[in-house]
Amino acid sequence: MGMQVQRSDPEDHKGHSEGQPPIPTVIRFGLFEADLETGELHKSGMRIRLQAQPFRILSMLLERPGEVVTREEIQHRLWGNNIIVDFDHSLGTAINKIREALGDSAENPRFIETLARRGYRFIAPVTAADAAAARTPGAEHPEEASAPAAPLVRTRPMRWLWWAASALIGIVLVGLAYLMGLRTAADAAPPPFITQVTFSGRVSPGDPQFESLPGTATDGSRIYFSEIEDGRSQMAEALIADGETSMLGVPAEIAAPSLGDISPDGSELLLRNHLATGPEQALWIVPTIGGAARRIPGVLAHDATWMTDGKHILYAEDNDLYIAAEDGSGVRKFATLPGRAFWLRWSPDGRVLRFTLLNSENHTTSLWEIAANGKDQHPLLPGWNNPPAECCGSWTADGRYFVFQSTRNGDSNIWQIEEDTGLVGSSKPVQITNGPLSFQAPITSRSGDKLFFIGLNTRSELLGYDAKSATFVPYANNLSNARTVIFSRDEKWVAWVKEDDGTLWRSRMDGSQRIQLTAKPMQVFMMHWSPDGSELALMAREPGSVWRLYSVDMEGGHLQPLLNEDRNEADPSWSPDGRKIVFGRLPQLMSAEPGPKAIYLLDLKTKQVRELPGSEGLFSPRWSPDGRYIAALSLDQTKLMLYDTATKTWRMLAQQNIADPVWSHDGTAIFFHDFVETGQPIYKLTIADDHKERIAGLRDLRSADAIDYHFAGIAPGGVPLVNVRLSTANIYSATVRQQ
Repeated sequence: MGMQVQRSDPEDHKGHSEGQPPIPTVIRFGLFEADLETGELHKSGMRIRLQAQPFRILSMLLERPGEVVTREEIQHRLWGNNIIVDFDHSLGTAINKIREALGDSAENPRFIETLARRGYRFIAPVTAADAAAARTPGAEHPEEASAPAAPLVRTRPMRWLWWAASALIGIVLVGLAYLMGLRTAADAAPPPFITQVTFSGRVSPGDPQFESLPGTATDGSRIYFSEIEDGRSQMAEALIADGETSMLGVPAEIAAPSLGDISPDGSELLLRNHLATGPEQALWIVPTIGGAARRIPGVLAHDATWMTDGKHILYAEDNDLYIAAEDGSGVRKFATLPGRAFWLRWSPDGRVLRFTLLNSENHTTSLWEIAANGKDQHPLLPGWNNPPAECCGSWTADGRYFVFQSTRNGDSNIWQIEEDTGLVGSSKPVQITNGPLSFQAPITSRSGDKLFFIGLNTRSELLGYDAKSATFVPYANNLSNARTVIFSRDEKWVAWVKEDDGTLWRSRMDGSQRIQLTAKPMQVFMMHWSPDGSELALMAREPGSVWRLYSVDMEGGHLQPLLNEDRNEADPSWSPDGRKIVFGRLPQLMSAEPGPKAIYLLDLKTKQVRELPGSEGLFSPRWSPDGRYIAALSLDQTKLMLYDTATKTWRMLAQQNIADPVWSHDGTAIFFHDFVETGQPIYKLTIADDHKERIAGLRDLRSADAIDYHFAGIAPGGVPLVNVRLSTANIYSATVRQQ
């Protein structure tokens, strides 16, 4: 349960008992600050207009965060026992005004959750901004503070030396205690004031599931980052002073630029192409102001940074780190690591390299460091977070602090470590932000006194394609927050994965009999109905674990793993008789784990697994409804292949960039999404004659606010569904927290 705050009426803040701490009147949540005494609401220091009645309701919710405030309580608090003719309308209008002020929504709430016919609940973390006044030293023990001084006595020389030594030790201990006290006070200090830098809502947050981490950099006056335009990442720059954003020209070969780092002098960026289907991509050096970009010849990598001399680069390929000159010459191995390294950052003195280590098997990220001579590699925070979920660290310019991103209980925030001072060692990590946005990818200003980081505020909506109007329109209110959708074969039931938390749900087509089938922190990637509609096979994982295949009863019964493997399993699809499941492994973009990758058949009765002939190098299988065919993709996602179960032969259906294949309900065609082609179109490919038809794309989205979309499935009647992102993230700043 959240922090309890007293009532906001001014009278309630007077006359508290002597000796008790003052009752907090200013409540912080995310970027907002509510003064319950003055009735004012601020966001990042700017006052937000909110009428008195809505503010009183907001105050009630803030007083009891995490608890349900009933409609009856609100009515009694605001109107007493007076009769309100249209109470429902008045309350609904007030709640809408609060949500409008906070940028919240009823469908995908971040602050205020509606509980039908019961009331409302404030779901974001809150903190009191006005803590109790500090006690005067010695106030707890006045008899010690007023004790008379000890009389001066003569001592012999040896005793004098003994007392002097004791006094010196005492002074040292007091000094250490003081330093530790400062750290304790810093740990308890309120979070820093956060300021929004950009306002487009289109900053790319990356996609860790596909080994794509967000990247940001600064040259002192500008911040560089990826921004999504027309469904694709573009390189952008924003002025720190006012957030004015513009696009940075990059070569056409970098279809979706991903930022590695900025040169020590701030004049050049290291970029790679995120849309490349291989795990390693070419590296490019792009000037920040004018000049031609150039590719580093002979180098393929998934991340890179400059060496401190500004003339060489350090890059990561597979599990190895290499050093090379800017022209690609003089390559030498620096180190071999137990995983894939991202976010490579040298300490200001060049003595230590810190990086994010991604484990391709269990998909955890952790912070590691290694000495400048390539030796003594070790985790930075062993055992601090289990499983580890730390990423993307940066030093301040003076090397005193190291800031990083850590995810706990599904919430990502910025943390800070004070480096070893030589007296009491490095400090324990201190949390800098506390939601409600998901904060990530911190960097520091060149002066070292500011932090810049990404704040996620993703809004999405499920749309279905309307062929008559040739546009996407909202599809089913109960599925508005769905990321992936699948329908039972009798078209009576629908199952979906929620965009915000990755849980699996099901209901009837009309939204009735809605049941949650999985719970956090398990993440569901995709699922498939059994032929009789009694259960679902799904691909899911717990934090720190591999992706596994599970089955779950449609009534929400026990979740059962289908196999007992210690490697990633993916994309389960039922045979029409319900006796077998076909599955595959992860593509290169999701996992570079070793071992063969092919298509496999699982006999559900015997638990026997056999490889489908000729399927090596394929993944993402989909069994046709009639059982005649199995469709699959090549690991680089450039070929759609079809296996004929009767003739036991493969043939190629299409050759282009392909994702998320889905069979039509009658089994005559396959729908798929081309994620690289301009407009990211959805195609329909007829099996009988290999005819390919473009169905829809980004240009068919009704909303001007739409950034991009994810192909979510096919509804009855052959209607393509897409999960459309309406906003992603912005850049924020905060002052470095002095410890």
